[in-house]
Amino acid sequence: MADATILDFEYEAHTSPVAGADRAALLANPGFGKIFTDHMAVIRYSADKGWHDARIEPRRPIQLDPACAVLHYAQEIFEGLKAYRMPDGGATLFRADANARRFAESARRMAMPELPEQLFLSSIRELVSTDRDWIPEGDGASLYLRPFMFASETFLGVRPAQEYLYLVIASPAGAYFKGGAPSVTLWVSEHYTRAAPGGTGAAKCGGNYAASLVAQAEAIGHECDQVVFLDAAENRYVEELGGMNVFFVFDDGSIQTPPLTGTILPGITRESLLTLARDTGITVREERYSLDEWKADAASGRLREAFACGTAAVVTPIGRVQGRGFDFTIGNGGPGLLTEQLRQQLVSIQRGTAPDPHGWVERLF
Repeated sequence: MADATILDFEYEAHTSPVAGADRAALLANPGFGKIFTDHMAVIRYSADKGWHDARIEPRRPIQLDPACAVLHYAQEIFEGLKAYRMPDGGATLFRADANARRFAESARRMAMPELPEQLFLSSIRELVSTDRDWIPEGDGASLYLRPFMFASETFLGVRPAQEYLYLVIASPAGAYFKGGAPSVTLWVSEHYTRAAPGGTGAAKCGGNYAASLVAQAEAIGHECDQVVFLDAAENRYVEELGGMNVFFVFDDGSIQTPPLTGTILPGITRESLLTLARDTGITVREERYSLDEWKADAASGRLREAFACGTAAVVTPIGRVQGRGFDFTIGNGGPGLLTEQLRQQLVSIQRGTAPDPHGWVERLF
């Protein structure tokens, strides 16, 4: 079996890529997750060959057998990271090695083969290099990268599959939330939970997001931007949003976020913000925080700010929280000073306009 960490990528050029003028028009206002670049990275896995057949090829539909294992047993994981355009025209990746490690951790939890970290990173670098002209410029713009893997074996038995397909697709991205509102409104889910102890909450798998969609639909029905979930055991403690981690900022300047107990996704943006906060001397707590405390602290003024964070949304202020029988505002309902400070620190490092003391940024070209 070949050493999967040193696979060479074969390259198949797109015969009819998007024309330059058309691409420029698309990049002027890409939105989020609707526009895709010309190519994709593909690597195959089988139990007998291991990882093999690494390719950069034109983005095109995937042909699946109706008995494909992922369609029946949902063995699937994914990641999300970004390439950023630098002021001099180059491009950077932010903490892609952390995404590679989390991808392997998700694979272990879902009984899937672990993609070697260097092969994960090579697939990202090769695709970004190939489709470099698709990286948009401007504040808040980036090239969103979606690595994912699924069970591709044609088989209906309930067991881990023997064949998998790993791909990376890329999508020019603008703001995650529509309308450019200064803050978002959350809906507290009363009947649904995202994950339970011993489950897949810490894995980045599609099933977690599928389970959250009915609660997200409920949030939208109440004209809220996102759902926030409480813990499954007591239905008291704040855990995370449908697709983001959450932070609280108090009147003494300290910040708090729910601890990683196996039911919360270990966000890379979350970890980065904790590090930046500690670097600047901010007191940081990773402790449970109940809905009752959230209500009381918002009413008393002890809670000054709250924000959500993730790769797609970066750092997003939370202005208002609603649920059945309650509706409260945090601070002045808009972005807070510490929220903006942390966001600016993070974005400046990501885009190469500020020092990178932790070695998080990799320049690609």
